[in-house]
Amino acid sequence: MRLLLFLLCATSMTPISSLASHCDRVDLRAVEATICTIDTERDRLELFLRDESGAPFKFFSALQRHLERSERHLVLAMNAGMYHGNFDPVGLLVIDGVEIAPLNLQSAAGNFFLKPNGVFALTASGPRIVESSLYPNLQNVELATQSGPLLVIDGALHPAFRKESTSKYVRNGVGILNDHTVLLAITEQPVTFYDFAMFFRDGLGCKDALYLDGGVSSLYSAALQRKDVRAALGPILAITEVSRGE
Repeated sequence: MRLLLFLLCATSMTPISSLASHCDRVDLRAVEATICTIDTERDRLELFLRDESGAPFKFFSALQRHLERSERHLVLAMNAGMYHGNFDPVGLLVIDGVEIAPLNLQSAAGNFFLKPNGVFALTASGPRIVESSLYPNLQNVELATQSGPLLVIDGALHPAFRKESTSKYVRNGVGILNDHTVLLAITEQPVTFYDFAMFFRDGLGCKDALYLDGGVSSLYSAALQRKDVRAALGPILAITEVSRGE
């Protein structure tokens, strides 16, 4: 596994996982995490929030049932940004090219507002992570979710992170490896912001990475037979595929 990660970071071309599994457990820079590799040229990456009746999915099991009704299969899913008590996103959310919630450039307390914060977006030209105020420059956005803080910004760690920090949580985030490869990461033990950012930059080779959340961080992986139920969730990033007949 370590050799495989080294090759991935050195070449920025080889996915961590096989086409079938998507996810692997890694231990790098004293951070143990599950990493899921998404090839946006191959995988059907989508964002979900509410079903056709307007009810929030909240849990992977509800999303799974929703997909099965249209003969689709849930392959991989992860919580995708911070949300209010009614499960609406705190910031921007774009699903299937439609803006569900607007960009939030306000200043306030909390991780979301620890600026610079950012947006993860999938555009017609590939995945992007940008500082929130730069989001309007993107074109042909297919999906987008805003969160904060940015973990890595063009190769630099967020200026607020401190090596000596003692604030630790199970955390998850998203990074971009190249012009078509996205890495989703969820830690297997509580870590600091500093260590999580270093994990993305120096461990995985991502020049840009965005924090998605902590504490509620959850992963669904059909290949790993994993279905976390830590909390009711807001936006959910997922890979789906059409169910195959017998």
